[in-house]
This record gives sequence, C-alpha cells and structure tokens, in this order.
Amino acid sequence: MSRHRLEELISHLNLEPHPEGGFFRETHRSTERVARSSGGSSRSAATAIYYLLAGGDRSTWHRIDSEEMWHFYEGDPLHVHVLLPQGELQTLCLGNALEHEGAHFQALVPAGAWFAAECTVREGYSLVGCTVAPGFEFDAFEIAQADQLLEDWSQHKELIERLARK
Repeated sequence: MSRHRLEELISHLNLEPHPEGGFFRETHRSTERVARSSGGSSRSAATAIYYLLAGGDRSTWHRIDSEEMWHFYEGDPLHVHVLLPQGELQTLCLGNALEHEGAHFQALVPAGAWFAAECTVREGYSLVGCTVAPGFEFDAFEIAQADQLLEDWSQHKELIERLARK
C-alpha cells in the first residue's frame, strides 16, 4: 500500500475517522423524508458515503436498521462479513470483478444484520461507497461487543473476536 495514496484519498475526499474504524465522508443526504418503522421522527430517504479502509484496519461489528449497498471504487478487495440468523456467516467479496476472482462491484447487507469488514491485503486499502435506504442515522447505529455476538455465532469465534472492538 502506498501511504501516500491513502493520505491523498483522505485529503482529496475530505475523509474523517469513522467510529466503526476506517475513514468516511457523507456525500449525499436525501431531502426526501420517510417515516421510521419504529415511529417517531422521519428520516432521509437515502444517504451515501465514501468509506476508506486500510489493510490491517477493520470496520468493527455493527448494525443499522436499513439496507446498506456497498459499491467498490478503488484498491484491493474488501471482505464484508455478515452474521445471518441460525448462526450462519456470509462473506461478501467487494472488489473489481474483472480483476479479482470471486469479487463483486456491489454487495448488499440486509437491514438489522451484524456485519464487519476488512481489506484482504494487509498492506493494501479499499475505497468503497455505501448507500443506505432509508437513510443512515447515528441513533440507529449500534456497535457490538464480541461476547454479545458469540451467544448466537460461537462457531465463528475467531473471526468475531478478531474484528470486534478492542
């Protein structure tokens, strides 16, 4: 990985540290409003961000109450690990589908699913975008503790602990 390239992307895209790990910047927040399924105030119909994750860093286990579509832009493949009901694990490979075997340009994380991400190249980086609908709100964002996830997904202990917040 070129440290220079990371710094260039962070500067050019005006990225800031994200609470889950990596760097981000919101690029769109719809002016259209939709009702929340939980009641209460309305929220934006959709939001979009740039998200940059360096090799060796992680997007720790978290969930939101909306679907999140990930889009690959540049760099190395990114694994998005999604914990599904009945103890299942799905690993989505986001990357240049023309250059990286098994990679897809887009990947969808279902609403309410716990997920984490990591760049597949230790000295690499992944620049992606995330589109959330209904729009992302920090009050609907939850970071998990490893022991919380191990109650239902104990067979994935190594991965859960490796990507959990320390």
